[in-house]
Amino acid sequence: MPELPEVETVVRALRRPLIGRTITEMRNYWPRHLVGVTLSEFQRRVHGRSITAINRRAKYLIFSLNDGQSLIIHLKMSGHLAVVDQDTPPDKHVHTIWGLDNGRELRFRDTRKFGRVQLVENTMEALGHLGPEPLEPAFTVEVLLERLQKRKRALKPLLLDQTFVAGIGNIYADEALFHAGIHPERRANTLTPTEIADLHAAIQKVLQMGIEREGASIQTYVKPDGKKGDMQNAVAVFRRTGAPCYNCGSVIQRIKLGGRSTHFCPTCQH
Repeated sequence: MPELPEVETVVRALRRPLIGRTITEMRNYWPRHLVGVTLSEFQRRVHGRSITAINRRAKYLIFSLNDGQSLIIHLKMSGHLAVVDQDTPPDKHVHTIWGLDNGRELRFRDTRKFGRVQLVENTMEALGHLGPEPLEPAFTVEVLLERLQKRKRALKPLLLDQTFVAGIGNIYADEALFHAGIHPERRANTLTPTEIADLHAAIQKVLQMGIEREGASIQTYVKPDGKKGDMQNAVAVFRRTGAPCYNCGSVIQRIKLGGRSTHFCPTCQH
């Protein structure tokens, strides 16, 4: 599933071709893409509306429309957004399309059909449950300390909880814990202030690295232009089971934690 850096990369790529454009039509071939609104109502409410801004909250893309509404898209496991000419040959995995006033289309390709599309008057309706943004100035060491001290859960599943902190998924949780030198099974409320400061710095480090490298193309993720990101070439532990640790040479191990594959170095993350 695309995580914060991948979604941020998509947002930045879509701003140039979409901001200022007017939606002239909408087509949908997989009704489960649409949340809380029928296709006919969706079509009525977006027709003739222009896109004024594109931003991100956690793993969600937010398209602000000129009448105050927000179009929210979650890519889920295999979603991909691209702006193409309307005569571009159809793809059987494209399930939702928005026509634009310049003869181009925003197409939502979703092989596994888990993606979701919402249209809301207030973004808090859909996103109010999310935790703090880890790259925002308000996400300080003190905020992380306060949130960790209340929890007894293992760190890796906690970092994946979008109500705890927004945007981190399997890749960047593994990488952050490695760079912080903390074992993924450590209980949140057992961390020392120094370890919390290290974890805070590591979370921001790996997320910034992911953005700079335009995401990790480890599974289905590619950028809107179809090219791969580069973060997969910079991971320290994620999916490196059996390979030597770049720091100490120990063999990278894999366990199941909270139902998710978890990768770590048993020496660096003692």
